[in-house]
Amino acid sequence: MNSALRVTDLSLDIGGAKILDGISLSVLNNETLGIIGPNGAGKTSLFNLLSAIRKPTRGQIFIGEHDVTDMAPHERANAGIARTFQTSSVFVNLTCLENVRIAAQASNGQSMNLTKNAYKFTEVVAQAHDCLEKVGLASYAMQRAGALSHGDKRRLEIAIVLASNSQIVLLDEPMAGMSVENVPELVEIIRSLATVHKKTVLIVEHHMEVILGLADRIAVLNYGELLVCDTPQNVINNPIVQSAYIGEAL
Repeated sequence: MNSALRVTDLSLDIGGAKILDGISLSVLNNETLGIIGPNGAGKTSLFNLLSAIRKPTRGQIFIGEHDVTDMAPHERANAGIARTFQTSSVFVNLTCLENVRIAAQASNGQSMNLTKNAYKFTEVVAQAHDCLEKVGLASYAMQRAGALSHGDKRRLEIAIVLASNSQIVLLDEPMAGMSVENVPELVEIIRSLATVHKKTVLIVEHHMEVILGLADRIAVLNYGELLVCDTPQNVINNPIVQSAYIGEAL
């Protein structure tokens, strides 16, 4: 299978400190790759490089066969990468429909002027409604996003990702702050990104049971280095990983 995303020798130095050092890995089309590691391992820094928030000190980033290393953030997004963050990043003063509609407009190359009447954009409004329905927020379309619960904001972020039509999705700790009872539903929504919507998903998550249930493979980072990238079972049984991160309990 062809790689949807590939990085070679990806490194990041900040103030003389090595944050990431020589990361090389490939993620296949429609694959879900879990990324784990202790605090400070470089997980979010890797996402910052992939989404062009930071530029690498060295190394290359490819989407398919295209070198996107030098692209600006908006160019990287247009090339097919969408991202969520550890903290909710929705427009809290806009409705759920408006949040998703903006992403749909951008993906269709239309104006993102927020002062225009949403109902003039029949096609993108229909697309936005469809994305809200897919994450279980159809009845919240006209509700202000800031009034949503934390769990519903996470679902709204997934709807925005769907509306963007991006092929590659970066999810940075989507379960952070979620109540225990809301986790299973969000897990299934994330699973559908790959199984139903045929996205390539990279997910950083501290909840090991979530990663083990979702990921086709798991990449383990430690002190900015890639220790291993393998199937969940092989990662669990890897003595180097157990020593560095997971521990004997697993």
